[in-house]
Amino acid sequence: MIGVISYLVFFLILALIFSIAVLGLNLQWGYTGLFNAGVAGFIAVGAYTMAIMTGPSREAVMGGFELPFVVGLLGAMCTAGFAALVVGLITLRLKDEYLAVATFGIAVTIQLVCLNWEYVTGGTLGLISIPNPAKPLTDGPLAQNSVFLLIVVGVGGIAFWSLERIVQSPWGRMLKAIREDADAAASLGKSPTRIRLESFVLGCMLMGLSGALYVAFIGYVSPSDFLPIVTFQIWTMLIVGGSANNRGAVLGAIIVWGVWTSSGYVISKLVPTEIQAQGGAMQAVLIGLILVLMLLCRPRGLIGERMNVSRHARI
Repeated sequence: MIGVISYLVFFLILALIFSIAVLGLNLQWGYTGLFNAGVAGFIAVGAYTMAIMTGPSREAVMGGFELPFVVGLLGAMCTAGFAALVVGLITLRLKDEYLAVATFGIAVTIQLVCLNWEYVTGGTLGLISIPNPAKPLTDGPLAQNSVFLLIVVGVGGIAFWSLERIVQSPWGRMLKAIREDADAAASLGKSPTRIRLESFVLGCMLMGLSGALYVAFIGYVSPSDFLPIVTFQIWTMLIVGGSANNRGAVLGAIIVWGVWTSSGYVISKLVPTEIQAQGGAMQAVLIGLILVLMLLCRPRGLIGERMNVSRHARI
């Protein structure tokens, strides 16, 4: 029983951490219509910022500032936001598939920088001994993970509440107007480019926050954590849960992460040992199949965008 509870706590921590990144993508795509295919890159920026700011001193590697956990979270968000500002100024005049290709290329570039800039990122070896804020507070893995789960729930709850308030504000309604018809919004005196940039930066800050929480929990970060499959997972979570709905974003993260982890367990038990190295590819195929079925059968996701229909408009 204790083992089941421990696993559920571990599962929820990672699922909710990913849900924060999905919330950021939902702000960009669901509410603004920005096709960001570089999610993994911005998660990586936040993760490495957290590792550098809060980690211990290391020989021949930048960092060792040993700053508090909260400072690391804020620093990760600011660094990811600054990276998004630079990227956005360059790319946001592109549209649709051109923006997707550009952001994907930037994410690959960030991953290669993490792989080769050893003085900052530790190269292929990564960075270790990143402090977990829950460990000094209690003893035992289950108790520590339970405390960290409360931290993630608190941080994620603040992010969720803030986004709900934002998308219901006049600025949030303007996001939807730009998504539907940017020319019409511009005719009202608004600046679609500026508002898109603001949405892009804010969404990437949440992705950086997700990366910071991830490395604080795992205690280790390396370039292999931010391969393009991460972007694919985050997009699948959003599409399954339903875009333009923050509740759907969280639900999709939990469901898809559950499918990913359970399929990995099944593969490890049923697939012959000699071909288990291809297990990751099998998982990706399964998630891809779920994505295709969802787009065919329920394109709005499990919890799609809430439509405000006047009672006088009913048929």
